[in-house]
Amino acid sequence: MTAPIRSQTILASLKARARALGFDACRVTSADPAPEMQATLAAWLADGAHGDMAWMAETFERRADPRALMVGARSLVMLGLNYGPKENPLSALERKDRGAISVYARNRDYHDVIKGKLKELAAHLVAAARPANAGAKVFVDTAPLMEKPLAARAGIGWQGKHTNLVSREFGSWLFLGAILTDLDFAPDKPETDHCGTCRACLDACPTKAFPAPYRLDARRCISYLTIELKGPIPRSLRPAIGNRIYGCDDCLAVCPWNKFAAAGREAKLAAREDLNAPPLAELARLDDSAFRSRFSGSPIKRIGRARFVRNVLVAIGNARDAALAAAARERLDDNEPIVRGAAVWALAQTLSGKEFSALADARGGSEPDPIVSQEWRSAPRSSDRESLLPPPSL
Repeated sequence: MTAPIRSQTILASLKARARALGFDACRVTSADPAPEMQATLAAWLADGAHGDMAWMAETFERRADPRALMVGARSLVMLGLNYGPKENPLSALERKDRGAISVYARNRDYHDVIKGKLKELAAHLVAAARPANAGAKVFVDTAPLMEKPLAARAGIGWQGKHTNLVSREFGSWLFLGAILTDLDFAPDKPETDHCGTCRACLDACPTKAFPAPYRLDARRCISYLTIELKGPIPRSLRPAIGNRIYGCDDCLAVCPWNKFAAAGREAKLAAREDLNAPPLAELARLDDSAFRSRFSGSPIKRIGRARFVRNVLVAIGNARDAALAAAARERLDDNEPIVRGAAVWALAQTLSGKEFSALADARGGSEPDPIVSQEWRSAPRSSDRESLLPPPSL
């Protein structure tokens, strides 16, 4: 009886410490692999739904078995940290001359914030287990670990129809972290699915990235398109992106379970004022130095200035505001082809047909990059636009 009582004592101490460090959920599951997780991931990869995220396939074997990340691993402590917004996260979508940034990216990089807490918690776990020589490793999003299904197996929540974790207590707004350990803890019970017949998240997706409930095609997901995709955003999907310049919260924000959610209590993750709907024209004019300075410590910094300004220019095009044309025109001489290409598209949406045709005649033929040249050729000229106009009323 001594060992089970001892492990229960260690776990109670760990959960108390997790709460003190700011975690809102702390539950345990086995480090054993789950065949159903492996099968789901294999089918998703076979469909090519991961897009350019090649590492998902490259790390498949390790991703399907947590024990591959630590010799002798027996238990997985799953942690959740609430980052619920204080205001409606979709309100920025109505301000077409401003950029909408996903809630999680409006302040410090959550990887850094959570990893520090996890390291402190793992040290507490090892100390509490003495004299046993316990081992522990911490993970937050960057390792080949399937955090969402594992968190569901630990009972923190369930994977909703949008494939993200949903909690009855915190809705959609939980960052996840994990501690893998060779200590043997009794696992908590999994959470059951409470989505029922609701399909709010599926219907809310602007780009129709859910071919079926519980299935995501990342190639159509705005978070993927604005963060992971390195090249130009497909033309057919640009209009649906609106003014979302980094990530998307639509499927998370509309979940009815958010009515139970509270605002997050971690100050380092609270939204910075300058990242709440920043002006598009201002962002389009950021050079490398200004970009690095503005987004220092932010997850936005990792995609680099070129991809970010590409996103901003797509948002400028979707705004269809002639006042933003000057900011887009300045980017026609940018050093980065994906920025120049996005600027061409933005101007095609923003200028009158006659103005854009004149600009294309003057600039399009001198473009050295073939992808940007294709943007000039693919953009509608004035005659094409006129043919798309509705007939005059009688």
